[in-house]
Amino acid sequence: MFGGLFVGYLIYHSLYPAVFKNGSHTLDWKMGAVNTVVLLISSFTMAAAINFVQRGLHKIASIMLILTIACAAAFMVIKYFEYTHKFHVGTVPGKFSLVDPTCGTGGNRADCETKIGALLKSEKLRHENHVSEEEAARLQAVISRPKWEMFYGFYFIMTGLHGVHVVVGALMIFWILIKTLRRKVGPEYYTPVEGVGLFWHVVDLVWIYLFPLLYLVG
Repeated sequence: MFGGLFVGYLIYHSLYPAVFKNGSHTLDWKMGAVNTVVLLISSFTMAAAINFVQRGLHKIASIMLILTIACAAAFMVIKYFEYTHKFHVGTVPGKFSLVDPTCGTGGNRADCETKIGALLKSEKLRHENHVSEEEAARLQAVISRPKWEMFYGFYFIMTGLHGVHVVVGALMIFWILIKTLRRKVGPEYYTPVEGVGLFWHVVDLVWIYLFPLLYLVG
């Protein structure tokens, strides 16, 4: 799944480099960086949990699994704040709700740019919409390019699909936690723990690619 998305991303990035560059400027790279650190920590705690299960240290293994689940929850909370702001300002494929619901593929681009220009000049409008002057300028750079919605299409599909994997992974880790607490896994049998651990490391690895491709491409 992600392989196909990465290939599509590379093709369209080569066709519309300015769209991807301007779009990445509207993302909060600091939130993306924090989420990267969170997932790296979760990778360590998951690996540690596997090691402790193999050694029969069920109590400390359970703590590591709980920490891994906590990291997954923190990742999704940060992603929630990112998504809600995107929907608020309207940087979603097909519309630009902050300026006008008709802006986007079906709207008049000149009118949309004029309204964003008004947003840039009006501190009151920016305050009402929780948008800084810098962000308004970046939004203007985005809407000024044809096919601007394409970047956000890739952003929501790739990060959304990754988020689904994070939630599924957290549920599987919870299942492993229950088995660990009940002593159903240990030095003699730890295959489920290793299997879930491998899945979680793949989730982390995919984000390692998504972060620079989406947040740092500009």
